[in-house]
Amino acid sequence: MDDDVLYVYAVVSDGTVLPAGAGGVGDPPATLRVIGTGKIAAVVSDAPARLRARRRDLLAHQDLLMDLADSGPVLPMRFGMVAPDEDALLAQLALAETSHLATLKNLDGHVEINVKALPAQDSLADVVAGDAAVRRLRDAARRRPGYEASVRLGEAVASALARRAAEAGKAVLRELAPLARAAAAGPEVQGCALNRSFLVPRGHSERFRTTAERLADARRSHVDIRIAGPLPCYSFVGDSGAPRRPAATEGRRWD
Repeated sequence: MDDDVLYVYAVVSDGTVLPAGAGGVGDPPATLRVIGTGKIAAVVSDAPARLRARRRDLLAHQDLLMDLADSGPVLPMRFGMVAPDEDALLAQLALAETSHLATLKNLDGHVEINVKALPAQDSLADVVAGDAAVRRLRDAARRRPGYEASVRLGEAVASALARRAAEAGKAVLRELAPLARAAAAGPEVQGCALNRSFLVPRGHSERFRTTAERLADARRSHVDIRIAGPLPCYSFVGDSGAPRRPAATEGRRWD
């Protein structure tokens, strides 16, 4: 990358102090700095010459965002966001100052917790016992075994498992919703019946996780509930904030 290119981690309030000892992406870790205009600023470093989504860099990016959030609201950038130079970044910050300030206010004191609902694979016997269509296809496959019969049976079982997971997952999400300030549907994930992120007050995040785990355990015969977080509030930044998907290789330009 060009020497002037900046790697952008987050938008923060003016006056935000970097966490002690924090480093950025790259090997060795890039030196962090804060540049700003008006009432907002961006946490940046020089962009690595070769930006790759390696585990070390992904963790460095996310850990920095969570450390920053300990001292104030953070509008997180997805991994791989770069700006062509400091002037371009400052111009964009100035242009979006009002919307960024509103987002920072909305996120202040909150974290994101993601909940995914996947089919419970150990519930196959229950599906066969409780779904008449699956039983008919199973019996048909036994009478006249063959590739097409097996495919139809497999598709019916997968569909039934997904329906059970979605129904049980929706029940879990309904009970979790009152514990969060907001919820946002996540992108489709292969094999996942539901994907939802919650904006949770930081002080209630442990209660939220404990409740989610209790609900997941109560419905484990129908659905596999997976909980991730606390996380940076990626799902609640709006279109003017971070890109919705991480950059794959060389970095996504902010210009």
